[in-house]
Amino acid sequence: MASAAEQLASNLNFSTFAKAEDLKKRLWFTLGALLVYRLGTYIPLPGLNPDAFAQAFRGQSGGILGLFNMFSGGAVERMAIFALGIMPYISASIIVQLMTSVVPALEQLKKEGEQGRKIINQYTRYGTVLLGTAQAYAIAVGLESGNGLVNDPGWFFRISTVISLLGGTMFLMWLGEQITSRGIGNGISLIIFAGIVAHLPTALAGTLELGRTGALSTPLIIAIIIMVVAVIALIVFVERAQRRLLIQYPKRQVGNRMFQGDTSHLPLKLNTSGVIPAIFASSLLLLPATLAGFANTANLPGWATSVVSALGHGKPLYMVLYGAMIAFFAFFYTAIVFNPKDTADNLKKHGGFIPGIRPGERTAEYIDYVLTRITVIGAAYLIFVCILPEVLISQTGVPFYLGGTSLLIVVSVTLDTVAQIQGHLIAQQYEGLIKKSKLRGGKRGR
Repeated sequence: MASAAEQLASNLNFSTFAKAEDLKKRLWFTLGALLVYRLGTYIPLPGLNPDAFAQAFRGQSGGILGLFNMFSGGAVERMAIFALGIMPYISASIIVQLMTSVVPALEQLKKEGEQGRKIINQYTRYGTVLLGTAQAYAIAVGLESGNGLVNDPGWFFRISTVISLLGGTMFLMWLGEQITSRGIGNGISLIIFAGIVAHLPTALAGTLELGRTGALSTPLIIAIIIMVVAVIALIVFVERAQRRLLIQYPKRQVGNRMFQGDTSHLPLKLNTSGVIPAIFASSLLLLPATLAGFANTANLPGWATSVVSALGHGKPLYMVLYGAMIAFFAFFYTAIVFNPKDTADNLKKHGGFIPGIRPGERTAEYIDYVLTRITVIGAAYLIFVCILPEVLISQTGVPFYLGGTSLLIVVSVTLDTVAQIQGHLIAQQYEGLIKKSKLRGGKRGR
């Protein structure tokens, strides 16, 4: 089966794409949905003074607001109705995933298949509403506390802000689900991807402008471009890398005939946790600097000022904590999303086993042993990819959008989307081959 799929993939060409009407409809739907998202990032909140907010944002763009602004496609910078972005939904999804590992009722729902998944998704939506409401209200209160940011502070502004921001988040959640079901690729990931890519031309233009004014030398700009290409190549290599465990199935007898046992592979991704560790680590480390920026720095104690200064971009303490947090979240999130015991039980249930390893508990221990060691490599890869651009940003002033987290998201989402497009094309060509074989069989029958 694998060789047939590889042969089909090698035969894909432009004519196959031209005949894939369903795929073209899905691509046009995806592009239209992303265009709607981009338009929404330019619709400002009612009752806000845009000039005063833009000035206030420039002073905080290096903190957590800059990270959220990247994920929201610039909506935070303009305080648009999509300023919350899709982050409340992602946070709720992670919380629900964590709870499925500790709450027996949710763990049972997870094992019930499609019906259980629908119920868990509904809980995730409820969590999104709660988190979105809390964050929107906090933003409204924070805007009111700013000097001249709100034209008419009060409960009317707070309620309208909560409704606008929460409505924007719920619309994006719905839009992401529609892209996933009616378009191509993962809708939530593509929304974040579109927000980052929309600002990459600005970041590139800013880098070239620094070169024109002499702030960056031409050799340094060339070195930056080479480094970005090399990091992208590394991300592609590692994200596609797998450790395949050989799975063997016993011989089976049907009537008087003995059939040879099948063999397959259990693929373990080198980076099982994806980009989540980098996002979590960045958010937690940038939070103190953001809170200090909103507070009156003159009233902060000396130790707090020292901590905030030490947690700046490129500082040794920041780098050490950033790397440690990425490693911790890489192992933590991998343990949440992949359960070796469940995998071993499923193999045992279907009669599969790893050669030389006893089914059941021994298999679970072996899978955990392998997974732990490849996660070490995955965590080291994440640390390298995320810290190298941070050093570059702090030393040269390269725009924030060229950070490791943004490159990880862009490359990973691109790989997943291209893989889905190839899957649709293979299915299209496979259906064409089946139709041709049926026509030939009908002619022979005549």
